[in-house]
Amino acid sequence: MDEGRAEAAAAAAAMDRHDPRPSSIPSGDGSVWADVSPLLEAACADLQEGELIHGDNFNLFAAMSALEIMDPKMDSGMVSRHYSVDEAIENGAAPVPISFDRTVDVQCTIDIMDHLLACEEEDLFTMAYGLPLIGEDEKCLSMLNAVEETIARQLRACKAPSSGRKVIEDLEPLQNNPALEEGYCKAILCRLRFRKHFYHVLMCLKRPQGRGLQLARKHISSCLSELEIIRKSTEVLQSNDRGTHNCGEDKTTASGRRPVGFDASINTRLSAPTPPRSIKILSWSEAVDYFVKLLHDLDIICSFSLDASLEGILQFMVQFQKSHPDLVSRAHLQTLLIQDGKLYGRDPIFAVITKAAGLPEILRNHDIQNGECLVQLGQLVINLLKILSTNAAWQRRKLGKILQDWRVIHIQLELAFRQEMGEESGLSVDQNGRRDILRQILIWVEEQTFWIASRFLMLGFELELYSPGEYCMVYWYIYVVLIKLAERMHHKMSFTNATPKSKGKKKKGSTKDTLRDFQIPASVSFLQSYICLAEGLTMMFAALRNERMLAQSPSPFNSDHERFIQHFELLQKAGVPDHTSYQSFEDSTKNVRFSTLVMYNYFKDAQRIAKEVKNNFPNDPDRQSELRRIEQVAEHNSIALTVLCRLGSLDSSLKVSFDFSHHPYFATAVVKRS
Repeated sequence: MDEGRAEAAAAAAAMDRHDPRPSSIPSGDGSVWADVSPLLEAACADLQEGELIHGDNFNLFAAMSALEIMDPKMDSGMVSRHYSVDEAIENGAAPVPISFDRTVDVQCTIDIMDHLLACEEEDLFTMAYGLPLIGEDEKCLSMLNAVEETIARQLRACKAPSSGRKVIEDLEPLQNNPALEEGYCKAILCRLRFRKHFYHVLMCLKRPQGRGLQLARKHISSCLSELEIIRKSTEVLQSNDRGTHNCGEDKTTASGRRPVGFDASINTRLSAPTPPRSIKILSWSEAVDYFVKLLHDLDIICSFSLDASLEGILQFMVQFQKSHPDLVSRAHLQTLLIQDGKLYGRDPIFAVITKAAGLPEILRNHDIQNGECLVQLGQLVINLLKILSTNAAWQRRKLGKILQDWRVIHIQLELAFRQEMGEESGLSVDQNGRRDILRQILIWVEEQTFWIASRFLMLGFELELYSPGEYCMVYWYIYVVLIKLAERMHHKMSFTNATPKSKGKKKKGSTKDTLRDFQIPASVSFLQSYICLAEGLTMMFAALRNERMLAQSPSPFNSDHERFIQHFELLQKAGVPDHTSYQSFEDSTKNVRFSTLVMYNYFKDAQRIAKEVKNNFPNDPDRQSELRRIEQVAEHNSIALTVLCRLGSLDSSLKVSFDFSHHPYFATAVVKRS
């Protein structure tokens, strides 16, 4: 056996160390099998952690490929019945002739329509199949309308009383059984109408500047109505089962019959850009449920106001993500927001930024927008919106990386602002405008940087990246980021509120103006409830850790310091916030005990602020709902903290656990006796 074959055999034997083949087994091509277990055992004993064995003609890629043999996810030969379309034709699997029996013919047609619906979750590479779907929109609609009208005439004919039914020479029944004609007509008609309305939805969503959103909502409503009729057609289609195979729970058709002309395993060979894998096509009921959810998600997008501020858009995108929208709806959201480098295809990004930064409208067309730094900032805003349109895992990874870009822009703007301040003497009106723009945008960039960091940290809970033993450092980091975010937000709003007053004379001793100047904005108070909650959880976890009341299994692989770096490395590289390190986390939590927490309960503050600020968002149901969740977490944790402060050191039977039943990001403590 040559060297390459011996190494391949060694890799194959490594797949199943407990079932070595006999030392010599004849095979069809004259080669023999050899037991290389002793060789592998000797190699394993000599190898250190992280080391690999490789030969000149057998590299890591080949080794991984060998180890993946017989894995259905990676070895397409395990699930594919046909290696190619040509082989399928040769074996008689394709093409499949439709029966000359009209009843069977229409049944097959409906089954094919249903199965195609189930296949659309699948990531089909259309060009690999020679099926370019970019066609003529008007021609497609005219064909759908023509077929719909024909089936509708047939339905009206079979519904009419026999005495008044007119003989129409060019109208033939869909199938041979008159008793089934009406049911089959309805079944095909609702599927055609769903296709037509869904096609209209997609076309309306593509209209520039959101001009088709209202019409799209009407077609979405029609789609949902047709889907309900499609569901009801199941009874009619299943009642005429002629003994064909029923697919059970995995059926992809309403009738339960297997559709003709389909072989899902072919995709494992033709989808070259993806690893070969077994395809799990949605069942019939799952496919209908999928389209119902997709349509509801698209309706949410269509109902969103096109006059929303950037802050409102970001809030909407975060809230929309919680419903776990799929790729289709997220792609349409991104297309709606960003068109031709503008927001909604109409608002220049610089105008969006200056509005978000709280600058007067008169400064939103300033020549400063043509500067390289602000052009780059505009692109960063566009990239941020695109990132927030992706799935949670991809979003978190990209948010962590984009932080450094925002930090670089902040440094460039700061240098430009200092240069303007250095030339303060003899500034013209235009130069004063440049300074105001730079100062306010500088504050806003910092605010956005901390917002991105907070989103990055929160997504870690959604993706289940943190273990209970790491919650203390995670909530501590959330706390320091939210503190900075609230500061920048308050600073920006203070400047915004002060700008209009500078135009007119303020009366001396005006109590109302003084109170208004010191009033905390509602959005900042909203953040303060988060801050109190994060600080309270940090202190609770620190006390539980320091008093050894929280069951933790020490990791044999890395220390707390190493886990801190692993979770927050991207934030640390970007310096968000500055001077934040593992040492500062340790210094602020190492001496926390329940005896020190008796005097102050952060959760009570969070609960109080949430109740007070609720009145400031009467027309914002999302904020109202979030504040209720904050209240619940704060109330339960306040009670738990009180119990722990009183009995924690006295009652060794107390056990503490945490769940996320009230909020996806902020844990709720559960104290029980063991």
